[in-house]
Amino acid sequence: MAPPLPPRSAVSGDDGGSGLLGRYAAERATGTLRGPNGCVYLSEGAVYCVECPAVPGPDARLTAAGRLSAPSRQRAAEAAGPQRRGGRFLVEQGWLTQGELEICQLGALLDAAFFVLPLAPGSTTFTPGEVHWLGVVRSVSAAALQEATARRRALLDRLRPWAAVDQAPVVPVDPVASEGWGRSRGPGGSQGSTGAVRPAVTGRQRRLLEHADGRRTPYELAHALGQSAYLTLLDVRGLAAAGLVRLPAAPAALPRRRPGASGADRRTAAPDSAPRWHLPDPGVLETADPDIALLARLRTALEENL
Repeated sequence: MAPPLPPRSAVSGDDGGSGLLGRYAAERATGTLRGPNGCVYLSEGAVYCVECPAVPGPDARLTAAGRLSAPSRQRAAEAAGPQRRGGRFLVEQGWLTQGELEICQLGALLDAAFFVLPLAPGSTTFTPGEVHWLGVVRSVSAAALQEATARRRALLDRLRPWAAVDQAPVVPVDPVASEGWGRSRGPGGSQGSTGAVRPAVTGRQRRLLEHADGRRTPYELAHALGQSAYLTLLDVRGLAAAGLVRLPAAPAALPRRRPGASGADRRTAAPDSAPRWHLPDPGVLETADPDIALLARLRTALEENL
């Protein structure tokens, strides 16, 4: 299950959740802050790793890119030791360059932070001294991370009307034509064999369209492709805005009961001659009995939410 996106008012760094990270950063703490959606690793107050189940970590990205095999990843984790030198081990073995490791680690950190921050004070625990198996590859300040998260939130908010695609399977509108979208586009898009102008798409969006099978959500596609979950959300919303991805059908509205209607009013069988009691219509209710008045108001409130 994908984590809920942080509220817009909670990513600016002024609320209590982001303030919790700032407080531990100011104390130059070393350890982990575990919240509802993931974990933040701190080293002397700086953030060097963020984990979120919905986001591919650095090892998953490297494996998907063909740069790191699963056995090599397991061997590095075992060789990390108490000092957590897993990242250094990967470089010393020649499996990765230092630059590759740093870029991948920072990309995964920024991606996961978008979904993990802000940290809720009431549901976040701090474990001093806990270290990630990769070790400190490259760290960023808590303030810089919060500012980057706020900028990403503002960018995604521009496509908020298409947020319905975030949790739904990605279904291309035209799976056959999607293979040619963006391959020979001009300033306003590309032209297919039928003469219709196709909306311009980026290479990353085209890759999503090519792998969208109508069953996997944006988060599942991000894991399968080993790429940023945030950028996948952004791209899928953009594709939906361009009409290249189907919007999920809205749930059918349940019929609402007419105010004051009773169960007998909806029966198709012949009415029973026996008198039946039901709550009076609150619109014409005239009673001094407070219990009857309360029941009528409760019934009306429940019907309005059915």
